[in-house]
Amino acid sequence: MDVEKLLSGLYSDEGRQNPYPFYAALHELGPIRELPNRPEHSTVSAVAGGYDVLDQLLRDPEWYKQSPPGWEDEEILRTFNSSMMFINPPDHTRMRAVFAKTFTPRRLGELEPVIVRVTDAMLDRMAEAGAGGAELDFVADFAYPIPALVMAEFIGLPEADLPWYRQRVDWIDEFMDVAGKTPERLARANTAAAELRGYYRELIADRRRRPGEDLISGLVEALDGGGVDLTEEELISNLIVLFNASFVTTVYMFSNGLPLLLAHPEVVAALPGDDELTRGCVDEVLRMEAPVHFLARAAPRDTVLHGVPVAKDENVLMLIAAANRDPARFPGPDRFDPRRGGPPSLAFGVGLHFCLGSAVSRLEGRLALPRLFARFPKLQVTEKPVYSGSLFLRGIDTMSVTTGG
Repeated sequence: MDVEKLLSGLYSDEGRQNPYPFYAALHELGPIRELPNRPEHSTVSAVAGGYDVLDQLLRDPEWYKQSPPGWEDEEILRTFNSSMMFINPPDHTRMRAVFAKTFTPRRLGELEPVIVRVTDAMLDRMAEAGAGGAELDFVADFAYPIPALVMAEFIGLPEADLPWYRQRVDWIDEFMDVAGKTPERLARANTAAAELRGYYRELIADRRRRPGEDLISGLVEALDGGGVDLTEEELISNLIVLFNASFVTTVYMFSNGLPLLLAHPEVVAALPGDDELTRGCVDEVLRMEAPVHFLARAAPRDTVLHGVPVAKDENVLMLIAAANRDPARFPGPDRFDPRRGGPPSLAFGVGLHFCLGSAVSRLEGRLALPRLFARFPKLQVTEKPVYSGSLFLRGIDTMSVTTGG
């Protein structure tokens, strides 16, 4: 099977539900393959799924993120391109330096009791709603509210606003899919970005009047005091992207990970009280079921990667989830092994754009999963999970379970 057929397979309904056979076939073709018959106007000239290729490109600051033509005319793209996640140095470096100061060991330590409190509250609700064998939606009752509530408290969003906020997150996420660039999805994403920008302007104005202990309050104080090299509009763009990236990936870490963990009951039974095993499970879930499946980087000059030519300003499509199952780096890549060791997964990236919120996600997994299985050792999935269908953010959006209570 050539690389064009493999990509077509990935874009099919079958590939969206289970892309891993296509990734395995890609590995048989090599770590990177040229796209000789790429679509007209496409800037993607090669597809890479090899771990070492992706690790190399992600660590090289000269390989850059390329903005689509006409991005200045779209609210959502203007928001993306004024945030650290989507821009290149030196602006990326300037913005990241501001936010890196907030993800400190002290801040993470302060989040631990928040995560425990939120998790225990969700488990209490699950116990009540699942009494007598009633079915629950694991995503709605556990995987979504925990990271949403934790990030809301960390950043400074009122809990009552989260249902409204989630709809706008969904509109943005559906636009980010490979097949999501339809006029209708673009319009919804533009609406979401505009409404979220207005929402954050109101929050910032409120924190100026009534500062608190949250991230927004601290950043507004530094902004007004000239202590950060950031404009208010850049602050808003980064808050939008930070919240989206930090909680959606954690939702999918929980939802994608549950069937994987329940398939290994001996591991689940040992999780409560074994922090080292829990850390390994979180890492292995992220390796095998990475929430983000692809990224792209453009070449700073004409170059050759593992024998494949890439012209200046052309993109390499980097399949993160394929690299995480590269048999050259992960023996038995489809085997769940929480004590695997070896290189780190690329689930949260590496290098310049390494996800700032990754430590929060891992902390939530380390604290919440043992409490979940200690409370509900007979937790079961009652129907086959259906994945979102996105090829960018791939995850389970609804999943029926019983608690065994």
